[in-house]
Amino acid sequence: MPIALFVLGLTIFGLGTTEFMIAGLLPELADAFDVTVPQAGHLISLFAVGVTVGAPLITVLASRVPRKATLVTLLTIFLAGELVAATAQSYGVLMAARLITAVAHGSFFGIGAVVAASLVEPAKRARAIAIMFGGLTIATIAGAPLGAFLGQHFGWRAPFWAVFAIGVIGLVGVIALIPHQPREQGASLRGELTAFRRVNVWLALATTLLSQAALYAAYTYVTPLLTDITGFRESAVPFLLTLFGVGTFCGSWLGGKFADRNLMRTLWVGMILLGGMLLLFQVSAHNKAAMVVTLAAFGVASFLINPGLQTRVMNEAGDAPSLASAGNISAFNIGNAVGPWTAGLAIAGGHGYLSPAWVGVAFAAAALITALASTARDASARRAADAPAPAEAVSASAAAQR
Repeated sequence: MPIALFVLGLTIFGLGTTEFMIAGLLPELADAFDVTVPQAGHLISLFAVGVTVGAPLITVLASRVPRKATLVTLLTIFLAGELVAATAQSYGVLMAARLITAVAHGSFFGIGAVVAASLVEPAKRARAIAIMFGGLTIATIAGAPLGAFLGQHFGWRAPFWAVFAIGVIGLVGVIALIPHQPREQGASLRGELTAFRRVNVWLALATTLLSQAALYAAYTYVTPLLTDITGFRESAVPFLLTLFGVGTFCGSWLGGKFADRNLMRTLWVGMILLGGMLLLFQVSAHNKAAMVVTLAAFGVASFLINPGLQTRVMNEAGDAPSLASAGNISAFNIGNAVGPWTAGLAIAGGHGYLSPAWVGVAFAAAALITALASTARDASARRAADAPAPAEAVSASAAAQR
């Protein structure tokens, strides 16, 4: 694998850290800007909106620009946003900075995935994307906890300066090591939009959205599940979440390897494992040892499908993958919002902290259905392609009679 892939992974680590670290900084931010913790939490919601809207929008605007130049521009915008955040003197300015970084964040993911896939031969595309996305899983394991640590000991601005430094290193690496990619001949907004005429592109996007809703429906409320149902102390939760993060890293790595061998089979198996782990929560949540094992396996199953999800959308988009890839990043984030919202309704309805796992099972089942529907369409297309043309069939029949 070319070193440029690991440069992309390092950059994604920085982008992922700035996304996740806010959750660990809410008390410090609330105190610094004299707002409530729920109001400080709007920094997370706004970021998700920025990613969802910004990823396809920026990709459309950059459809005629060479991809390396787009990545450099996006990283420069991201660094500007981090600089504004680190020096913000008001809550409104920090909100604006978060929106700027979110727009660059989502676009970089979408276009970066296309660049990562272009750096290797077709048989290794999913593994290349897994390496890039590996930076995101490491952000969940180390980046977010490190951000919380820096914020608690050196003030809330310190994590933003740390991410800024990582971003500078990533920018230098992208400039130096990502090979020049000239603008594709015929590249245009119309060409990128053409991909969305294909049913399988929409099925792939739906699979991404539903599978992420399944994951985040359960993961968002896993802390009260661990403390109120399983009986862990609050001090044990960071270790348990780190264990989940290690599982996601392993799942992403395995998913890249398996998806390159058989992409759709990896997605089916991944959906079944995801649903199975969520079902297992109903039993293991009442036993600490079993819950530790289940949580790690849940991490593996959750990210086993991610490289395949991104690769599938790009494959189905054909020669116009950039906008579809960015659209898939939006689908990830919409799922990240829909899942917790639906699970929250279940909890508010009095069904307890195990109900999000049941909500996740329903979303995983729906994702499996869309993946199977896409596979059925593939099989139908292959049969149609293999069938002889009418004239050929008549000739073959006449020859058989003679």
